This record gives sequence, C-alpha cells and structure tokens, in this order.
Amino acid sequence: MKIALDAMGGDDAPLAVVVGAKMACEAFPVELVLVGDEAVLKKAQVKCGAMHPAISIVHAKTQIQMGESPIMVRQKKDASICVATELVKNKEAVAVISAGNTGASMAAAFFILGRLPGIDRPAIATPLPTLKGVSVLIDAGANVDCKPKHLVAFALMGYIYAKDILGIAKPKVGLLNIGEEDSKGNELTKEVFLLLKEAPLNFIGNIEGKELYAGAADVIVCDGFVGNVALKVSEGLAEAIVQFLKREIMATSIGRLGGLLLKPAFKRFKTKIDYAEYGGAPLLGIDGISIVSHGRSSPKAIKNAIRVAKESFEKGVNRHIQEEASSSVFYSKIQANE
Repeated sequence: MKIALDAMGGDDAPLAVVVGAKMACEAFPVELVLVGDEAVLKKAQVKCGAMHPAISIVHAKTQIQMGESPIMVRQKKDASICVATELVKNKEAVAVISAGNTGASMAAAFFILGRLPGIDRPAIATPLPTLKGVSVLIDAGANVDCKPKHLVAFALMGYIYAKDILGIAKPKVGLLNIGEEDSKGNELTKEVFLLLKEAPLNFIGNIEGKELYAGAADVIVCDGFVGNVALKVSEGLAEAIVQFLKREIMATSIGRLGGLLLKPAFKRFKTKIDYAEYGGAPLLGIDGISIVSHGRSSPKAIKNAIRVAKESFEKGVNRHIQEEASSSVFYSKIQANE
C-alpha cells in the first residue's frame, strides 16, 4: 500500500511531515511518497534522521501557500498537492494526505480525482471526542451553501464512515440544529429533518450544540458553514480551558501541589482532546482517498493521518458509499426530486 504526502503543506512542513512519515513506516506496513522539492526534502530527512527504505520522494517544482486561492490548483499543476493527488488518480498511490491549504486540497481532489457516482458534494468528516467515545461531524467546512439533498448525502456518507472506521454497528445520526423540536431551525434544516425521518438510517432527530460532546449522536450532520464554526469554536475552547486550568493551578502553592497530584489525569485529558490523536479528516465523496490534516500538524498527527488513510483503504469506505448511493431507492429518489 503506497500513500502520497504533500510534504510541503503545513505550518511545520517539511520537517513534521518527514518525521511523521518515518514514524508511520515504523508503525504500519505502508510505503510512503513524499511530494515536494526534492533537495529540500532530502535535506530535511538528513537533518531529522528520517530516512527509511519504505519512503521515496517525487519532485514537485512549487507549492500552494496557505494564503493562496484554492483555484491556484488550476494554474500550479506542478504544485506538491497537485502532483500528490495525480499519483492517486494514476493508481500510483491509494491516498493523498496534506496539512497545507485546505481549500487547495479539496480543489485538487475535486478537479483531479472527481466525485463518486451519485455524490454531488464531497464533505469533510471530522472525528470529535465525546463522553461516549468518538463521533463524526459532517460537513466540517467543504460546503458553505447546501441544498437538502446534500445534507442527506452527508448523513449517508457519515453513517458509512462511522460503521466502517469507528466500528459502530448502527450509528445514531443527528441533525445539528438550534433546538430539539421538529419545528426548530431554518428552512434548510426543517426540510432535511423531514427527509432524514424517512431515510433508511438510524436518525434520532435534532441535536443542539450543547450535545456535540455528550455523545448523543455518532454522526452529526450540518452544512459546512455551521460545521466549521462549531469545530473552530471547539478548538478554541479546548485550548482556553487548558490555559485557564494552568493559570489557576499555578496561582497558589496548594494549587501547584494539587496540580502535581493530578498531572496524570491532565495528561489523559490533553490526549483526549488533542487533534493529533485523530490525524486528519477524510474528504468523503471523492473518487479516491484524500485526508485533510490540521495546518499545525505535528509528526504524531501526520503519522495518525497515515493510519486514517490506511484504514479507509482497507475498509473500503469509498466502495461502500458508492454501493449505497447507487442501490438505495430512497437516496436515488431524493437526488432525482431535487
């Protein structure tokens, strides 16, 4: 199994990527292709001692910077994310991973790999730690403006991902809304609610933002605008809570003593909310595997993103999405009526 990495993407690239690649090769039976400036990547490997026989390099002349428009994938076809995605299209790799420009990653996947048959809008499925385990938030930012049929597709893809990757036999699907009552929400969520009630999914109804981390649903469906705001607020809150705790603990000698006693618990808590533990979010609905990683990805995050890509390929997530999209009478009817 060969996986392509956009080695120039991310705040700490290429060092974090080359180190994470070596960590992954030592942990999993994979082959990795680092895509980027060959001279820079070789220098980074030597500097970090990150050489490994299962790692190769494919040269890419340039890269798409964080501040550049995603449409640059049309003009910079020799950029690292484009070259890495082409490897997947040409069956030279089974997946592509990037911690770089998220919009560029999505655009490259959309234009180069294309969509799965029956899927109009690919969506980002982001894992969320909850009191009961892990849930999936979909869409986490790929689609700002959506039609009801798009959210139905997100629910379908999230349901399959939760079954295949999270190992949940019958995932509970919830619609993120401003209230639990059927009548709550805007026109989009009201219509989606009615459609999901009829869907062959384990739909449990609306869930509010306060229930995101309670584990009320295994799959949380929303449009990309709402999902991305919820995700970014969650990240900021988690970081703020850690800083608040540190500040209060260090304020007194008793607090510092208590902090020492509670250090193992704090470490477990930090691990639970650390995005690096989850690696990256798959862009579901693409005819190939594309993993979108956090811009601040550490080597551990890159290693875990590789694990996510490996599991997605082995479990046949795309094949199952395509099969369900083409065989479901309900889903086909929804798409035809929109």
